[in-house]
This record gives sequence, structure tokens and C-alpha cells, in this order.
Amino acid sequence: MKAEIHGGKFGGTVSAPPSKSAAHRALIAAALADGTSEIGNFGLSEDLSATINALRALGAEITAGKNTLTVHGTGGRIAVPKGVVDCGESGSTLRFLLPLFSLCGQAVCFAGHGRLMQRPLSVYEHIFAQQGLCFQRDAQQLRIQGALHAGEYTVAGNVSSQFITGLLFALPLLGQDSVLHILPPFESAGYVHMTLDALRTFGVQAGFVREDTIAVPGTQRYTACRTAVEGDYSQAAFFAVPAAVRGGAVIRGLDAQSLQGDRVILEYLSRCGARFHISGDAVCFEPSVLTGGTFSLADCPDLGPVLMVLGTFCRGKTVLTHARRLRMKESDRIAAMQQELRKMGAQITSDADSVTVTGTPLHGCTGLSGCGDHRVVMALASAAAAAGVTVGISGAQAVGKSWPGFFDVLRSCGCTVQCMPEADDEQLRH
Repeated sequence: MKAEIHGGKFGGTVSAPPSKSAAHRALIAAALADGTSEIGNFGLSEDLSATINALRALGAEITAGKNTLTVHGTGGRIAVPKGVVDCGESGSTLRFLLPLFSLCGQAVCFAGHGRLMQRPLSVYEHIFAQQGLCFQRDAQQLRIQGALHAGEYTVAGNVSSQFITGLLFALPLLGQDSVLHILPPFESAGYVHMTLDALRTFGVQAGFVREDTIAVPGTQRYTACRTAVEGDYSQAAFFAVPAAVRGGAVIRGLDAQSLQGDRVILEYLSRCGARFHISGDAVCFEPSVLTGGTFSLADCPDLGPVLMVLGTFCRGKTVLTHARRLRMKESDRIAAMQQELRKMGAQITSDADSVTVTGTPLHGCTGLSGCGDHRVVMALASAAAAAGVTVGISGAQAVGKSWPGFFDVLRSCGCTVQCMPEADDEQLRH
């Protein structure tokens, strides 16, 4: 699908979509619980659909209503899947659930699409090797066999916090206590705190005993409950940037006390000179003159693409540090954003671990590519909205991975969006 976006107008009120990160965690905990849980403010996407299907293979019963999921959990029992567990393009699905599926003790095969099976899994590979368990991987599938054991785990803190989260879901179900040691540098720590909060919500206790050590008692059971998913700062950022540039916009549904690492978007915008005020769950923006700065992506890598867009609207230079993990996402997000923003006139350079953007006016371009990456598509659309120009983005259907309604929300802000089929949408998607 190609999306043509005419960014002549921008304003109004946007409701942040439900947090995909929080939804994954609530869904998995509910699937492991005794009894029936209800999860409110739940927004379906391709990634979450992959997790739902995988959890059904694990033994949970999941029914989707309007913005609500009802989950009848397994009580901690892990079924042997009848076929291959298809994780789509969702790194969260694969990394969160792989340790849980190991507990069935039988051979389990996982499949993925896009770049999923090329993305790092070395943390689990090393753990399985240490425990003498099967871990076989090729370009199309991953096969594991054997249950993880309770005990001491040492995990790199700078590859992905998703490995830590995956272990935190599984270890409480084991018969003895475990300890997770996290090697520095510990990046994306906010996501681990989100996981611990989700565990507590469902009656499971685990926590930091030092800044790099988590104690996980064994023989625990997840307890069913009713909960709701909070608004997503990472997705709201795609509207916060044009709102900061052009003003006249309000973003609602954001919890000021959220544990999401991407909540830092408001701090970064403030440091650039953005003018806004917070009233309850709403952030109200005024037009601002922005100045660049230096911002770390260590705890908020998903903000990388939209912060590159922000840099183009700031006077002087904007430098994004600790950016290397962006190269291992659905696309190489540094290369993708550098290539596409340059088509719009941006001055952007990079090295292995940083990106530098020099502020300069952007112009329209109808030949942009989403590079098969939902956050690249949304970042380019954000750039068009902020600059008030027209762009055409191929492969725009990638937004369905995390926010299927993104273009509808963009229209509600005054932008004109036309979506049209391309010659081979499936090829562009994968």
C-alpha cells in the first residue's frame, strides 16, 4: 500500500493508542493465571495478534471483544503446541514466550517473517547451551527442546531487555528460586520495570535486590484479575513532534506516572524548547521554536526514528547517542531514516552508535519508502505533518504491525491521507 499524505493542516485532539508494550505483558500474565482475566483498553495489532495466537497454542483461551480481551488462563500449565508457533514479525512475541514454551519439555518450533529470525537471539542461545538444551536456528525457523532450570542466570543488559522479560515470565513457575544478574550497561531498564509491575498486578513477586540483580522466587502462581492498558508514549511521540512544531494540538490518554521508558519524549521535547502543559492525562502543545541537543536512546530505542525527524526542525545540531540497536529492528532504522529523510532535504549523518541531524527545512517527496518498518512509516508521516508538505510512502501497510488506525488518527488532525494499493503489497510487506 502507498500512502499519500498532504500535511497542510495539523491540530486537534489525539488519543494515545493503548501501549503495545503494556498489552503484551498483561496478555501473557493473564494467559498464565488461574481463572479468567479481563483486559480493558486493548488495541489489536499484528504483533499482538501474533502473541494471542501463540498463547492459544500454549493453552490459553482468549476472546476479543470491543477494546477488551477476556483471557481464561492455563494456571501455569504449558501445553505442547500442535504445530509451528508463528511469531509474525514480532520480536516481543518470540523473546517473551520462548522461555515459557521451553517449560513444556518437548520440541517446539518457532517461525517468523521479515527480519525476525535474523534479529539477535544470542542471549537465549547461550543460556540453552549452558543448560545442555537444544537450540537450533536457521533463516526460517528456530527449534528448542528441554525445560529451563531454576538457578542463577547472567544476561547481557545491552542486547535487548526482552530477554530479561521472557525469563521473568517463566522463572516464577519453576520449582525453586532463581536470580537474574544483568551485565552492564543495562539499557531499556524501564521495560523491565514494566514487566515487574505486570507480574505484581497478576500476583507474582519478583524484584531488584541490587540495581543489576533481580530475585525471582519459584513455585508461584499467576492470579487472574481485571486490568486496563495505559496509553502508549512511543506511539504518541509521532504526534507530539508535529504538535511541538506547529502547536494547537492536544494528546490525551498519557499517564504521567507511567513506567514506560518512552515517556522521556516529553523531557526531550522540553529540552529542545517545546512549549506544552500537562492537565490530567492531556498534554497541550503551543507552537515553539526548537533548538537541538544531545539525547540518549539507551532506554528508549523506539523513539529513534521520530527523534531524527525532530532534529530536522531544531536549530543547530541534534545528536542521538547509544543508537546501535536501531540497526537490528524490523529494518536498519538508522540507514532507513537517513536514506528517506535525505530525500526530503534533511542533513543527517551517522556512525556505528550515533546519529547527527542538522536542522534544515524539509520539502515534499512522493518517492519515500517505509522500508518494511512500521516506525519508519510513522516517522516519515510525522515529518510531513510537521513540515506541512506532501509525501508518498510505499509499504505504508507496515503500520498495521503496531497501530492499524494510525492513518485515521492522522486524518483527524487535519492531514489528508490517501491510501492506494501497490503492485505487490505482500512483497513490500515482507
